[in-house]
Amino acid sequence: MRNISIVFLVFVGFAFQSCTKDDPIIKEGNYSEVLENIANDVILATYKDLNDKTIDLHTALIALQTSPDQNNLLAAQQAWREARKPWEQSEGFLYGPVDQKGIDPAMDSWPVNQTDLDAVLASTHALTKDFIDGLDGTLKGFHTIEYLLFGVDSKKAVTDFTPRQFEYLIGCSASLQGATALLYDSWKPDGGNYIANVIHAGTTGNSIYPSQKSALEEFTNGMSGIADEVANGKINDPFTQQNVTLEESRFSANSKQDFADNIRSIRHIYLGVYQNATGKGLSQIVLAKDAALDAQIRSDIDEAISSIEAINSTFTSAIFNSKESVQNAQNKVRNLQQTIESKLLPLISNL
Repeated sequence: MRNISIVFLVFVGFAFQSCTKDDPIIKEGNYSEVLENIANDVILATYKDLNDKTIDLHTALIALQTSPDQNNLLAAQQAWREARKPWEQSEGFLYGPVDQKGIDPAMDSWPVNQTDLDAVLASTHALTKDFIDGLDGTLKGFHTIEYLLFGVDSKKAVTDFTPRQFEYLIGCSASLQGATALLYDSWKPDGGNYIANVIHAGTTGNSIYPSQKSALEEFTNGMSGIADEVANGKINDPFTQQNVTLEESRFSANSKQDFADNIRSIRHIYLGVYQNATGKGLSQIVLAKDAALDAQIRSDIDEAISSIEAINSTFTSAIFNSKESVQNAQNKVRNLQQTIESKLLPLISNL
């Protein structure tokens, strides 16, 4: 009896284990777990993190204005970098409210219009959140804050700030935080509840995603879209034109981090993970149908990130002095884009 009991317990333990959240098996034709996990644990979690970090940035800038010293300047600059991460890690899913409500250009337009910005700073306008909300995207958002906070050469000193620049930084960070709050609220179940469209894809009356496959295709197209933008826009334009003014996040020398985080947004959707959360992503669907393709996509993602991080020195310097490392990174991201478009998307479209 003792041996039978042990065998029974082992069987029960195995059966229980096979039904856990991490089980790679996806029931054919039912992708509810993937949709729910990506919607909640990746997209909504990223937007919450983004909103939290922009609140921290606004607080750090107030501290800098109140006590303009080197420690507070470094803290504010780091707060900008920390807020930047979840935004760049969200660019693999630039659909829904971020697109429909024009939130993206209000937060992340570049290059900065330095001429018009200087004119606004020289004006008598009160640089409030409401005033800055109404300005063109190239005069607000992440990169305007970056320009004012780091300076053109990333060497801005505390003594370089003017009272008007501090005023602009406070109003601009409040405007940015208002945009991230709108984005987060638009997805929240107790807000605009856009998340319900994803979770309940394929249900009667869902005009956004009339089928689960249509939502999965949206995920996949978002992944290919950001790979294309990184390879053929963000890297390509300043590199081929040898023009640093076309480089994203050049004032903070944060470009390589931006690019790598863009590819991480692909990883998060594909694996269904963000920070400490784990769950089902597109990978589980692919694994059940083509294990070799799953391994290839994972490898392509890892190689794209590592090659970006391996670009020598800053991106500003590398486009002139380390062209091979830039070209290698671009090629690896293009490989990933091609795999997504030629192999992953057809698999998802044929579900």
